[in-house]
Amino acid sequence: MLKLKNILAKPVDTEEQALRDILKANIRKYRHRRNWSQFVLAAKIDISTNFLADIEAGNTWVSAQTLIKLAKAFDIEAYELLKPEKEGGNTGQPQETDDEKALIDRFSQDLTVVLQDSIGKAVDLVRKQYNLGRRTARLR
Repeated sequence: MLKLKNILAKPVDTEEQALRDILKANIRKYRHRRNWSQFVLAAKIDISTNFLADIEAGNTWVSAQTLIKLAKAFDIEAYELLKPEKEGGNTGQPQETDDEKALIDRFSQDLTVVLQDSIGKAVDLVRKQYNLGRRTARLR
């Protein structure tokens, strides 16, 4: 019997799948470096083990907040989870396609907007709580 999740899932394009493959490989790499099970990592970032397993299997995507939580747990920058492994060759540079670079850039821009909005809201709350008045400029 087909699961409802599989019936409703939209197809994943090859660019997004490539980025999912990079993300899942990097999550596994950093998790294994720390000898953490999926259960341990899921508990550290407050998600279910099943959700983490789906991420590592490439079956689901992460929100910006989950990406940030993962990066903090591994004590790295969020973009490092989206960087492909360095491939053979003597350049020492990651081998990214233009499509992968564009997708990473788009995701990074979206992540920046989410972070700026979150920071703006936090500043507004502090200003309101301490009667500091309104901000004159938005972050962006």
